Amino acid sequence: MILAGDIGGTKSNLALMEKKGDRFRVVFLHRYPSHEYMRFEDIIEDFLGRGRDFLSASAPGTIQAAGFGVAGPVIGRGVRITNLAWGIDADALERQLGTRHIVLLNDLEATGYSLACLAPEDLCTLNEGSPAPQGTQALIAAGTGLGEAMLMWNGSRYIVAPSEGGHTDFAPRTEKEIGLLRYLKTMYNFVSFELIVSGRGFLTLHEFLNKSVRHPSFDEPGADPAPEITRLGLEGSCRVCGETLDLFVTLYGAEAGNLALKALARGGVFVAGGIAPKILPKMQNGKFFSAFCEKEKFQELLSHFPIHIVLNEEAPLLGAAAEAAARELVAANAGAR
Repeated sequence: MILAGDIGGTKSNLALMEKKGDRFRVVFLHRYPSHEYMRFEDIIEDFLGRGRDFLSASAPGTIQAAGFGVAGPVIGRGVRITNLAWGIDADALERQLGTRHIVLLNDLEATGYSLACLAPEDLCTLNEGSPAPQGTQALIAAGTGLGEAMLMWNGSRYIVAPSEGGHTDFAPRTEKEIGLLRYLKTMYNFVSFELIVSGRGFLTLHEFLNKSVRHPSFDEPGADPAPEITRLGLEGSCRVCGETLDLFVTLYGAEAGNLALKALARGGVFVAGGIAPKILPKMQNGKFFSAFCEKEKFQELLSHFPIHIVLNEEAPLLGAAAEAAARELVAANAGAR
C-alpha cells in the first residue's frame, strides 16, 4: 500500500493507493484544510486513524512507501510549505509511518511523474503536433500559484526537473500588456508571471480592464472572486469577465510558449493545475495556442509542439504514489543483490 499526499498552503489531500500493473487505484482519500493544523504529523495521525480499516484489509496490511508532493522547494530531507508555518521532515515521517521509503517532491515534480500514469480520458489535446519520441517535455500549472517543470528522458523513463519559473519577470508583448505592467508597478516592486497567471490574477486583470465594474465577491471579506469571474465570463453575462478570461489565457499561452522554447519541448507541453479545466472553453478558443506560438523566428517550430491539458485533479497524488513506488522498487532490487 502506498500513501500519497498533495500538500499545499490551502489544502492537503492524502490517499491510500494500490498499484495495479501500470495504474494506481485510490483506496481511501481524505482532504484537510492545511491552516487548521499546527503540524503535518497531526494530519498523518488523523488520516491513519480514518484509513485503518482500509489499510488492514489490504494485502500487505502496512504502508510500504509514501510520497508527498509539496508546495515548496525540497531541500535535502525536508521542505517548508509556502504560506504555512509548518513543514515536513522525512525522518520524522519514517518513524511515524514505519517505513524507510519516504519521498518528498515539489508539487510540480509530483504532477510531472503522474504524466506516464494518466489515461487518455485524463487529457484534453489542444494541439496534436508532431511529438518527438523521448523528446524533452514541459509542464506548466496555474492554480494558487504558477508552477513550471521540465521532463528529460534518462534512457528508461522521464525524470522531472522542478523549477521556480513562475516567479520570472512578466514580459509584456503588446500595448495592452505594457499598460498592464505599468498598472501592476503602481502596486508591486516586482511583477512576475505568477502574479497574473494564477488564481489571484483574475481579480487583478478584471480591475485593470475596468475598475468600475464590480461583483459581489469582490468586496466580500475572505471571498475568492475567481469563481464568479469565471462563471460570468463563460456564460457571457459580463463583458469584462469575458475579456478577463481571454487576457488570462493569452498570458498563460505566452508563458507556456516561453517555457516550451527554453526546454525545446518537442516531446510535448502539458498544462496542469486547477484553473485550465475550469475555463476549458476559453483554453480551446485559439487565444492560448496563438500566444504560445507567437515567438520570434520560431512560430513554425512551436506550432508542431503537442499541447495537452491535464484534466485529472488527482494528478499530483498519482505522481507522488508513482515515484514512491518506483524508488521502493529500486531499493528492493538493490537489497536483493
